[in-house]
Amino acid sequence: MLETHNSVREVTGRVKWFDAGKGFGFILDAEGGPDILLHANVLRNFGQGSVADNAGIRVRVQATPRGAQAVEVLEILPPEAETRLAPIEDLGETDPEMVAALPYEPARVKWFDKAKGFGFANVFGRPEDVFIHVEVLRRSGFADLAPGEAVCLKVIEGRRGRMAAQVASWEAALRA
Repeated sequence: MLETHNSVREVTGRVKWFDAGKGFGFILDAEGGPDILLHANVLRNFGQGSVADNAGIRVRVQATPRGAQAVEVLEILPPEAETRLAPIEDLGETDPEMVAALPYEPARVKWFDKAKGFGFANVFGRPEDVFIHVEVLRRSGFADLAPGEAVCLKVIEGRRGRMAAQVASWEAALRA
């Protein structure tokens, strides 16, 4: 019956893997269902071009003849913290509560090189660049950033200047 393929349900799970170059990845259903296809266009509609492996995710899923597919991303949460997260040297002893209280600053990615482990963004209305460490990006639920991508940053003064302590998609920050 065709109606079964058109029904949409909400699913919570974890990102199994996502490859921005291939344009898709898969979600593991927290309730143990089959893997769910996550297409890059669905992720982009949420405002992100990538998502970190093991990130928490809440999506609307539709059953299709080819399997379960995410049709809308509702929420992305950073990957669960490993038991012992190594501190990020440049963040120093930054208090997580202090970071949470910071306002989001709208920014555009200047460049980001995942292999090098860092990149820079320009905050609107400010002349200096903001440093983005790959580990801050991963802990914020992203795997990569594209040049020109609009994001929101919580920025601190690091030892070498302004640096991102948290990254959010433009759309997610607007909903916050």
